[in-house]
Amino acid sequence: MSKEDKQALQLVHPNPWEALRKFTAARIALGRSGASLPTDEVLRFGMAHAQARDAVHQPFNSEELEPELQALGLKTLRVDSAASDRTTYLCRPDLGRKLSPASREFLQSLPENPADLVLVVADGLSSKAVHRQAVPLIKALLPYLSPLGLSLGPVVLAHQSRVALGDDIAEVMKARAVAILIGERPGLSSPDSLGIYMTWGPHTRRRESERNCISNVRPEGLDFPQAAFKLAWLLEQAFHRQLSGVNLKDESDNPALQGKVVFIN
Repeated sequence: MSKEDKQALQLVHPNPWEALRKFTAARIALGRSGASLPTDEVLRFGMAHAQARDAVHQPFNSEELEPELQALGLKTLRVDSAASDRTTYLCRPDLGRKLSPASREFLQSLPENPADLVLVVADGLSSKAVHRQAVPLIKALLPYLSPLGLSLGPVVLAHQSRVALGDDIAEVMKARAVAILIGERPGLSSPDSLGIYMTWGPHTRRRESERNCISNVRPEGLDFPQAAFKLAWLLEQAFHRQLSGVNLKDESDNPALQGKVVFIN
């Protein structure tokens, strides 16, 4: 090896945390080259940033999910928010929180058959998350609903949706509770993370503090059995105590507070 090659190698300083990288997808132990990052880490950052942007703009193909949900014995409906396209959705969050006039009229025209719970599957800021995580999560949740005695309405597939759209949908459908499964804002190591927001007594005047959130639902984060158990526990407590949000703490890990909900793996 030439003297020049040895000097070039000495410019790259590996990070002593390198061994910890196998335990997390977070961007740690990146090392340095002189005063900068090594070239391969700069390229990885660019790739992660591109994947996050793609996740935000990837269209939600609800037609792909319908057969999978129907195979679970579930009925499905499709609705749109008042945001007419993706650009409007990103620039006008308020429009993503309410139904479009056509979708509101469609839901109001359905035969009145109020359910205890409505599940809304919504694109949010990552349709990739919805396509990958929503159906396995619902499949893991279904066994809990019978012991709780909760009736389930049609699964609503919502386009250009913000979290609060679930309350609008459930209010029109006269459901007692709603859980919206929505794509979370992509991170540089997690472009496919799903969030769950549960509201007791949903209506359009609900505040953010009146919802419970379960986040980072994906195999690399909170897996489907654990997420389904937490949601089932919150639902049991919400129906028993008739509340949700900051007044309902997630204490699903406390055996003394487990009622009919028993963890199913």
